[in-house]
Amino acid sequence: MDDSGEVFSQNITHNLGKMAEEAGIYGIVWHPEDNGITSAAQLVEPLTCAIAEMKADPARFKKHNSPNGWGLYENFVPWLEKLLSACREHPGSAVVASR
Repeated sequence: MDDSGEVFSQNITHNLGKMAEEAGIYGIVWHPEDNGITSAAQLVEPLTCAIAEMKADPARFKKHNSPNGWGLYENFVPWLEKLLSACREHPGSAVVASR
């Protein structure tokens, strides 16, 4: 935890929006407050399901890779796994998305 009380922070490109939509997690990742997400615990199940779905059918998601290379499946899945790990470690933490 830093001085602000933040326990986890990471950035990701919005170029992954279509891939996140395909995985059914766009709203909870980019706009959690608009989707009723207030705590990290609420992200565990949807992230777990999305990651499993993405790993089971990579081609379905890789078709949404950004042509400019900023927004790739190979980067998004590990990013989601880190987010999931943080949610599991700090389930009572507030979720805030900065855009």
